[in-house]
Amino acid sequence: MDGRQQRRYTQQPTESSVRWPTGHGLAISFVLNIEEGAEFSLTAGDDRNEAVHEVTHEVIDVPDFCMETHFEYGARAGYQRIAQRFAQAKLPLTLNACGRALECTPWVVDDAVHNGWEICGHGWRWESPASIDQDTERADIERTCAAIARLGGKPPAGWHCKSSPSVHTRRLLQEMGFLYDSNDYGGEVPYVVPRADGSPYVVLPYAFDTNDMRFFDRGGFVQGWDFSDYVMEAIDVLQAEAMHAPRLLTIGLHTRILGRPGRIRALDAILAHIEQKRANGQPCWVATREDIARFWLRAHDAATLAA
Repeated sequence: MDGRQQRRYTQQPTESSVRWPTGHGLAISFVLNIEEGAEFSLTAGDDRNEAVHEVTHEVIDVPDFCMETHFEYGARAGYQRIAQRFAQAKLPLTLNACGRALECTPWVVDDAVHNGWEICGHGWRWESPASIDQDTERADIERTCAAIARLGGKPPAGWHCKSSPSVHTRRLLQEMGFLYDSNDYGGEVPYVVPRADGSPYVVLPYAFDTNDMRFFDRGGFVQGWDFSDYVMEAIDVLQAEAMHAPRLLTIGLHTRILGRPGRIRALDAILAHIEQKRANGQPCWVATREDIARFWLRAHDAATLAA
């Protein structure tokens, strides 16, 4: 039992004395997904082609060069558009990185090391482990960690699966010494669950609504401002709630999605909104997921000692 059932329908706290390190109640986590090179592709030796890019269409039994070049765009053009904005603003960023993607784009790791960004494990391939047996899943996690450590100098502290984890995922991550995972979509407040030895393990909720992936959903985002307006509304609402209890907002980005010239100004608007709130005396804590998890663990330990 990983704590999921015990908390599944419990309410989020509406009153709490916990504040983030800045003294404020809202933490914002920007996550840039690095998946280009980890998509399924016959030319990479996989048994099928990825079906979702700017369109949804699977080419069967032959190479899909349309799909491959759409992913290539994210690595070659979209990544730089997004990364340079975080580098110039000197803002923390978490990279959800697939191991095979980093093997194809090692300059992404160089940027992360140079800018102090976090690299979080996102699987070897860009696939859900939900139906993978535990030995294969463990091997994929180990292979991804080895690639991140070799290229970036240290293994990841966190993990986030594509789509659903398996029934084994959290236990495997705990056994392998991870600090946290983000395989949860059930709220806006981190929480702690016990490992087998009773020591604490942090879960940081993720979000699909404040995520540029909705540009690929029918009826989702179309114009850049659809995304920025939605995210800015979420910031404002959560910041008001966070006057009384801590909240976490995750903003998910993809190089091949938001990195397009017709969408990138949405990120400019979101960053300007956060800066304007800071100037007006309403700052948020923008942090990596590792920093958020470490703070939450310290807060949990302090509360346990005080109990």
